Amino acid sequence: MTNFKLGKKQIHASSSSGFRSARMDESPSLPMDSKSFNPKKQVQPPSKEKLPHGKSSLILPNSDIDELLECPVCSNAMFPPIQQCPSGHTLCFSCKNKLNNKCPICRKEIGNIRCLALEKLAVSLHLPCAYHHLGCEEMFPYYSKLQHETRCIYRPYTCPHPGSECPFTSDSLALLSHLRERHKVDLQAGCTFNHRYVKQDPCSVDSCSWTLTLFNCFGHYFCLHFEAFLLGCEPVYMAFLRFMGEESEARRYNYCLEVGGHGRKLRWQGVPRSIRTHHRMVRDSHDGLIVHRSLALYFSGGDQKELKLRVSGRIWREM
Repeated sequence: MTNFKLGKKQIHASSSSGFRSARMDESPSLPMDSKSFNPKKQVQPPSKEKLPHGKSSLILPNSDIDELLECPVCSNAMFPPIQQCPSGHTLCFSCKNKLNNKCPICRKEIGNIRCLALEKLAVSLHLPCAYHHLGCEEMFPYYSKLQHETRCIYRPYTCPHPGSECPFTSDSLALLSHLRERHKVDLQAGCTFNHRYVKQDPCSVDSCSWTLTLFNCFGHYFCLHFEAFLLGCEPVYMAFLRFMGEESEARRYNYCLEVGGHGRKLRWQGVPRSIRTHHRMVRDSHDGLIVHRSLALYFSGGDQKELKLRVSGRIWREM
């Protein structure tokens, strides 16, 4: 069980919070074989993949594709209509308008010349996902590659820490280390928990009041959020759980949260949201345990002087 002290703001290395917490419970490289190295070995030409109706799809290394289809101005991939100046330099249509119809390389007037050869080449290409280095092994036609990358399950996660708009992105394991080292987030093991949240001045609510705790259970990691914010003109307190993984995996789990006192109990049961979903979106959709201030003070003892909420919870996996 963990104590959370809701009082004056505390300044950490990376963010500030209206809550203070305290625990209550307790590849190495391979050597090169000289015999296997052949300096006279010829470079293999670009491979071709058979497609229906006897057509072939050209597969080139990413470096070659970047050189062929990258706009020299914005460095993004070019899509039709691909523009071309009289000297043969190419750029994307949006950058042509930004440059007042002047080629960024030779400064000649671009006109309305399209590079049809490059557009046709792009149609024949199959490329690896930009996140292949993170594990994605899929190949995609050039014109559908970007669409896939917006929803690729191997794309990096953004930092789920609610106290600051942290720009850090990475896979879930590196994200875990980042949360613990950079944001000093507490990590607990087990599928059940019991926390106490304390705030000395329950009549004031800072919209940045929050706390975050990590849990390791079933071989995965979960983020427990507790936030204080204004719902209309009334201060409320909200707790919810997010899963450090994809939404499809998060749906395999359920969790419940309970808060109570004086013989009364308020209970919430739901499915954790993925950290792909921003914590503000979860909060604004009210997808969690919400306790209004009047009820929170009743659970705390009703003296109106100090908020003391005891929140317990459990995570389980659907069979």
